[in-house]
Amino acid sequence: MQRHSSTSPLLTLPGAVPAEGVDEGVAAHYGDLFREQRSLADGSGVVDLSHRGVVAVTGDDRLSWLHLLLTQHVSDLPAGRATEALVLSANGHIEHALYLVDDGATTWVHVEPGTQEALLAYLESMKFFYRVEVADRTAEFAVVHLPAGSIAPVPDGVAVRETAHGRDLFLPRADLESYAAAHGPAVGLLAYEALRVEQHRPRLGFETDHRTIPHELGWIGSAVHLQKGCYRGQETVARVQNLGKPPRRLVFLHLDGSEVHLPGHGAEVRLAADGPEGRKIGFVTTSVRHHELGPIALALVKRNVPADAALLAETTAAAQEVVVEP
Repeated sequence: MQRHSSTSPLLTLPGAVPAEGVDEGVAAHYGDLFREQRSLADGSGVVDLSHRGVVAVTGDDRLSWLHLLLTQHVSDLPAGRATEALVLSANGHIEHALYLVDDGATTWVHVEPGTQEALLAYLESMKFFYRVEVADRTAEFAVVHLPAGSIAPVPDGVAVRETAHGRDLFLPRADLESYAAAHGPAVGLLAYEALRVEQHRPRLGFETDHRTIPHELGWIGSAVHLQKGCYRGQETVARVQNLGKPPRRLVFLHLDGSEVHLPGHGAEVRLAADGPEGRKIGFVTTSVRHHELGPIALALVKRNVPADAALLAETTAAAQEVVVEP
């Protein structure tokens, strides 16, 4: 995936340790992971998400047009109301996850790092006769996250997505450093991810693979509206909703805290009763160290795995909590 090439100016702050992989370009942490998590949990701090892609949609038809393409009901989206939506393949597999808000003139969207170009190409291909314009604004705007309870101000004219988990600001990139200095402390991505896992919130490219459908991750309702008109992949969504169950389900794992090593993304999950050589029943999607819960993870497992079964993530013992019902 291609990403916005510049690194964040917040990587020059004392103690900053760069994130890796798809999150390259921002800080993983600033030297004290648990302190940063507690800061977020207490409603203070600024999370630098400036590596995420930013897409803006303008024009009189923007909401009615997006309504035809996305899984979410957005044709009558009020200005200032945050929502999320997916773009699916013709077979109902998740291709893009969009986090959006409309400010009355522009629909602002942030997406996973490096996915904005493919999303933009798809949107451009679907414009037809609609009065819309789409633009990659990643070079001009940086996403900044303020946790729930934060009293940090939103500058005039800045689009903001406000949810139960906090506020996402589409901040002019030139203002990123000064805003973080005024309203910090700066908090790294690992702390943000730890709270995301605790809250059971899926992330594209982590909880998803090439065949993931929305039902498996609990995205029905929050990102998929079941009473709206046609969109690509809707047939799969309706069929699974009305006639069956998804083949896999997201679970939350409490990992054995005595292990030094955290099972990483893709680590195989098995029934504990079958031992480390048993049949694979799923895989770890994200694992983190939480300031209160200890080592925790999200995993995708086969739907028929008993909800009370003890599991192994690689060789680490794991107790599961239901996120998506079997």
